[in-house]
Amino acid sequence: MTDHEEYFEQLRRRKLAGLWYRDLWLYPRIRRHLGGSVLDIGCGIGDFVRHRPHTIGVDVNPQAVAFCQSRGLPVQLMQPDRLPFADGEFEGTVLDNVLEHLEHPEPLLAEIHRVLRVRGGLVVGVPGARGFDSDPDHKRHYPEGALVGTIRSAGFQLAGIFHQPFRSRRLDRHFRYYAIYGVFRRI
Repeated sequence: MTDHEEYFEQLRRRKLAGLWYRDLWLYPRIRRHLGGSVLDIGCGIGDFVRHRPHTIGVDVNPQAVAFCQSRGLPVQLMQPDRLPFADGEFEGTVLDNVLEHLEHPEPLLAEIHRVLRVRGGLVVGVPGARGFDSDPDHKRHYPEGALVGTIRSAGFQLAGIFHQPFRSRRLDRHFRYYAIYGVFRRI
């Protein structure tokens, strides 16, 4: 089984409670920070694309893309660090649980900057310490300061931070699904 096939199968084994959590709690929080046309990078099996109208997804995993397309979702295959869209095409971008998988995020962040309109929104979610340690494919850990510094250096301005389910050092260390979300604007 290839890495893409294995990861696709992992995504499809999600629990119903996880889907409810995303649909009823997480995605409404993310949506508040986005308007207009949105690009979901690393969309996986298309949960956010399905949830939010006017959203297009991209992923490097051909199995995930084929799955989404079979469900009628507007999802395209992307090459690593290359987005198949025109300059300034989107008003918002989501990068949810993707950044930590990249050893060198700068090329992808430059592409996001290119396809996002000036003052466009970027929402980036990364796992907390426990979540980071739970996946051997994770390459870089982003505590809050590192997340902000990395995205700022790519030409974005911090607009806010929120934690899922809420800010807690204890959850950061012990709860696998704890996450930090940064909201940024393209400058």
